[in-house]
Amino acid sequence: MASGASWWGRLPGADRRQAAALLALLLAAGPAAAQDQPRPSRAAPAAAAPADPAFEGAKAAFEALPEPERKAIQDALVWTGDFNAVVSGTFGRRTFEALNAYRARTHGVDPLDPRGRAALLGAGAAARTAARFRIAPDPGSSAVMGVPERLLSKRTALASGTRWQSPDGRVTLETRAYPLETETLDTLFEKATTPLPNRKVTYRLKRPDVVVVTAETGAGLSYIRYAAGPAGVRGFLFGYDKALAPEVDRLVIAVANAFVPFPEAAAPAPVAAIPSAPARPETSAVVAQDLAVAGAGLTVAPGRVLTASAVLEGCAAPRIGAAPARKLAADPSGLALLDAPGAPAPIRPAGRTEPVGAEDNLIALAPSSDGLVAAPGSAFAGDVVAALQPGSAGAPVLDRSGRLVGLIARYPAAPRRVAGIVPPTRLPLVPGGAITAFLAGQGIADAKTPPDGGPGAFAQAVVGIACR
Repeated sequence: MASGASWWGRLPGADRRQAAALLALLLAAGPAAAQDQPRPSRAAPAAAAPADPAFEGAKAAFEALPEPERKAIQDALVWTGDFNAVVSGTFGRRTFEALNAYRARTHGVDPLDPRGRAALLGAGAAARTAARFRIAPDPGSSAVMGVPERLLSKRTALASGTRWQSPDGRVTLETRAYPLETETLDTLFEKATTPLPNRKVTYRLKRPDVVVVTAETGAGLSYIRYAAGPAGVRGFLFGYDKALAPEVDRLVIAVANAFVPFPEAAAPAPVAAIPSAPARPETSAVVAQDLAVAGAGLTVAPGRVLTASAVLEGCAAPRIGAAPARKLAADPSGLALLDAPGAPAPIRPAGRTEPVGAEDNLIALAPSSDGLVAAPGSAFAGDVVAALQPGSAGAPVLDRSGRLVGLIARYPAAPRRVAGIVPPTRLPLVPGGAITAFLAGQGIADAKTPPDGGPGAFAQAVVGIACR
């Protein structure tokens, strides 16, 4: 986990309880109430407050970014300990203060310019990696959960959920699922708020579809959340020792932001957007109405783009941006090399040599209508499980340090969709070893990842491949 305590953990107990109540309200109310604006005063002000040029400037810069990038910035600030609210993509005083806190800690690095955003996303990714924060469906409850597996390394299957616990038992996360007519939000809310001698409820929220209760005991803090849906009631309980609050508080926020109680009826969590490089050519854009996005590629040498052979199936005239591309070579492993004069400058990641384990967090870089996005993923028997949309064949998959794990070998012609969105799917990979051997055979030597080369450093080398 990233070093340094969040401002939340440094608050006195009474102030922390008040902040916990506000956080519970934000996380329960959803994006509509998550503008992270300060609460208005009960008394009408005598005159409108003068405009704050710094606030307005940061707001304009933030709101000029695509929504995935705005959410990615807020999520990274959660992990750096600077942002303590729901990830909504909207700008308010809390986002402004978080940006300033990050800038002050990093000696003036601006998290809203392209290079600064890459550094912030890298710092957030490093903290997530250190926590081994894995987002995946929970087999016990069927909800999508984010779990910090480094801290919560003990896992136990329950009758209606799963328990994750720290080795010393001081931190526990449990999921619970109740079928229709076995429990209701009313009965669960009543149980969670029933007065007990050693427990003080610090916040309670009850709505038709969600309840949230926070409480504290002599030595512990807890956060409870339940949501009602067509399959019944699903939720989670997070309890931890007060002494661990400086580090665990941010994990509570991350878990609450990642929680999707009924993924079969909702879109998957938004992927993190990678900032675009300055003055980058519009290589990912579809340049004509009769062109369709066939897949993705990675610029590995000047005028050379590596992609998956499947991208070129039935594609006689591939294009990258406004320029035509031509297939130079292919091999049985599922790789193809394109001659692409219009491709951007190469920034080639080094290949990963050691095997990828289930504990490794991966990122797939793929073009989309909102620009380039980084979809979190996990390894599974040589494949990757990630929420990627059509047109992702050929997308590079990196580990958190920026080393190339492989390329998406193929994307389903007719993927399963939920409400128009493709949920996390298992996709085959062309492994990094095959990529290194193929490129060596084409006279392209292996590269070394630069010292600051997290996934964001390679964003400008990923291109969209279009086809008539």
